[in-house]
Amino acid sequence: MMIFKELTEENLFLYAAKHYYKPQFSDIDEFYEDLKRFKYIKRLVNRYIENDELAERLILNHLIVIFNSFGIEASLNMLELKLDDQHWPIIKPFLIFLKYIRNDQYIGIIMDPNIVEELRKI
Repeated sequence: MMIFKELTEENLFLYAAKHYYKPQFSDIDEFYEDLKRFKYIKRLVNRYIENDELAERLILNHLIVIFNSFGIEASLNMLELKLDDQHWPIIKPFLIFLKYIRNDQYIGIIMDPNIVEELRKI
């Protein structure tokens, strides 16, 4: 049963808390730190868009922690809320690389070829 008809900035905190899973959870600050990772990803993607500086391993690290903490479906929903259309060509290759999505998902988004090439080197 879906309690949230639509994910918004107003109910994001409750949605995130509902889907948060960490067996070694220590305190609320850890939850807030994991939520901040969405902002960090957006900042890193903006840095790539503006200055062509790619911190691919840092983006991968943040994505792995997010998806491990919130699960695949909830993480994708939160990314859809937090990221703008311009961010998706950069994020999509990372999500495919980490196998969080398949090639046939988000089909309207053309992947940034530079990102694809960098991820192939890993």
